[in-house]
Amino acid sequence: MWIIRISLLSVLSFLFIVPVQAVTLPGPLVETDWLAAHRKEVVILDVRARPEKYTAKPVYRKDRKTGKKKLVAVGGHIPGAVLVNYKKIRATRTIDGRKVTRMLPERASFARVMQEAGVNQDSVIVITSAGEGNGDVTMATRLYWQLKYFDHPRVAILNGGLAQWLLDGRPVSFRPVKAKRGNWRGGPEHRELLALSDDVAAVMGKGKVQLVDTRPLSQYFGTWRKGYVYAKGHIPGAKPLPNELLTNPSLPARFLPVADMKVLAKELGIDPAGPMITYCNSGHLASGSWFIFHELMGNPKVSLYDGSMHQWTLEKRPVTALKLE
Repeated sequence: MWIIRISLLSVLSFLFIVPVQAVTLPGPLVETDWLAAHRKEVVILDVRARPEKYTAKPVYRKDRKTGKKKLVAVGGHIPGAVLVNYKKIRATRTIDGRKVTRMLPERASFARVMQEAGVNQDSVIVITSAGEGNGDVTMATRLYWQLKYFDHPRVAILNGGLAQWLLDGRPVSFRPVKAKRGNWRGGPEHRELLALSDDVAAVMGKGKVQLVDTRPLSQYFGTWRKGYVYAKGHIPGAKPLPNELLTNPSLPARFLPVADMKVLAKELGIDPAGPMITYCNSGHLASGSWFIFHELMGNPKVSLYDGSMHQWTLEKRPVTALKLE
């Protein structure tokens, strides 16, 4: 009897000593049913460029033909989701005497934003966006890329974002969430995920590393440019993969199936399994194609040119543009 008591005490002690295992993410993307089941086990980061929508009401309109309510603008947030202002996760950095905007911030600066959002070193993170369009999705992928760069492995994106959550009839909150300050500091920087201007220049025109331009075709061909890009056209040898092809064109903006993306890439002359550098105007849209090739397709040879066309043209590097009559 004495032996049995000791054994029971040992078992009870073991149960109290063994730490509770964190929830396991099913992959880089999660669906609303998974998040609904594990909402209280993860840190939900709601990344927005328009913070006022975080507490606004969603807008519905009645379909004239069916009489059913149709979601036309998202509002509110998933209960417990912490607002992350997209404008605060990137920074202006001085490189070779030039001020380059919208860049990956220094570790300390990014850590402050994550800590204010309640992220801890061991947090399991799900990033969500408004999900109304492609630009929303790539805010989520940009934050995802930065977390991966700073060695945070336990992170996923909610496919379809808040728009999908609302369309699935799940609960929504309109009260701001004040997070308890976290202790996030990140880990070793994953330099292989980041391409610099000299990295791009070193592979340009050689054909061994694909340069993938994820901007609209009008910008790729040079019929117009963003104001912070100083020359029209694209990096010589780059192949276009317009960002609009990566997700549904309207709300909810969901990623296309991986099989479909592989077909699209090959049609545009891009090898999904080959080494590549993705870029856009500022490293925002290009994070979407990086996410698809690196994370969803599992290609480890993909990096993101952070400065993209903004830095490339600021440095007066060569561009190719369509010659119009």
